[in-house]
Amino acid sequence: MAEDDDTPIPESLLPYDEWTEDALRLVVLRALDHASREGMPGEHHFYITFATAHPGVIMPDRLRAQYPDEMTIVLQHQYRDLSVDAEAQRFSVRLSFGGVPATLDIPLDAITAFADPAVRFGLQFAARVPEAPEEAPAAAPEPAPPPPEQGPAEVVSLDAFRRRPPAKD
Repeated sequence: MAEDDDTPIPESLLPYDEWTEDALRLVVLRALDHASREGMPGEHHFYITFATAHPGVIMPDRLRAQYPDEMTIVLQHQYRDLSVDAEAQRFSVRLSFGGVPATLDIPLDAITAFADPAVRFGLQFAARVPEAPEEAPAAAPEPAPPPPEQGPAEVVSLDAFRRRPPAKD
């Protein structure tokens, strides 16, 4: 007997959506770890968007004032000292902003988007706030950098797998 498409999806007692997002965040960590050890292969480069007000993000105050909510960094040619702490699930990198070098230390949970435009790969996440969130300054978000000329990145969304309310008759 076949089920029709209107059958409500049963409530899961297992957090599949959280587990899936955890696994996809580890993909980001592995890509960063590979780049930290081997360098960027071929034309690969990363766009990483993160919540600057997320607890645990370490960055200069001048950059936090300029990007109070969200910031996108590009790891391509001019980055240094990329390191990954897999156990702590965070990474750090040294970049120049307006000719002034700065080190950013970012927890994996602060990342809201990751893209590798060279292969049109991308992931989007909701920033995860630890149980005791700190107050974040209210300000308008900074616009994202323009997309690369290679074409739009393929973004993987978890919305298709999230629970939906049952259809009403």
